[in-house]
Amino acid sequence: MVTIKSKSEIELMREACKVVALTYKELEEKIKPGMSTWELDQIAEKKMRSLGAIPAEKGYDIGIKGVPPFPASICVSINDEVIHGIPSKKRIIKDGDIVSIDTVALKKGFNGDAARTFIVGKTSKEAERLVNVTKQAFFEGIKYAKAGNRLGDICHAIGEYVHSNGYSVVKEFQGHGIGREMHEDPGIPNYGKAGRGIRLEPGMTLAIEPMVIEGKPNILELDDGWTIITEDGSMAAHYENTILITEKEPEILTML
Repeated sequence: MVTIKSKSEIELMREACKVVALTYKELEEKIKPGMSTWELDQIAEKKMRSLGAIPAEKGYDIGIKGVPPFPASICVSINDEVIHGIPSKKRIIKDGDIVSIDTVALKKGFNGDAARTFIVGKTSKEAERLVNVTKQAFFEGIKYAKAGNRLGDICHAIGEYVHSNGYSVVKEFQGHGIGREMHEDPGIPNYGKAGRGIRLEPGMTLAIEPMVIEGKPNILELDDGWTIITEDGSMAAHYENTILITEKEPEILTML
């Protein structure tokens, strides 16, 4: 069931989402070659807590036997890691890496969710293009995030843009509704048919998140039960924002 947020709930969503935006501002200022992904995790957790929020990903349990709860405050995925990379003191960021970070903040009972892929130092033109196309895919999608349109209109626009640029979308993972729960209905794949799916209504809050692979769409899961990598070793990028469907244009809640 898709929840329609009240005015007071939307204000609480804005608070949680602002925490996420401010956390990314700090991460962008501090990320550099030679840092461990654990250091990024510590920066993010400290920032979220200083703003009265808690890192919702820390301890998140997917309910699969043998897979432990997520042990960190943010997901940090490098180069061929698509999503859900676990921060580690041993994982050092190098010059030229592309680093995808996924952050969820919980404040006053509501969640804000966003992802960014940062280019660290000087990287290849190919990597830079991948990151830019992934980000633009989000904006191509939300052109259709208007009351009265169908959810499939967003999904179709994202997929078409990614494919037209010669890349693949991840089909096993998708965006989602968000609010009191990190993951709510509806599921929002990054591909699909226009004119299909639920009709968008004012008050819906959605986490839209293109996950794009430079090569083939095949993915693998590492033994940690969390980290998803590309099967062919090609690079991947991730871009996400929490948005609000309004009577007019969509409002991006996780951007300052």
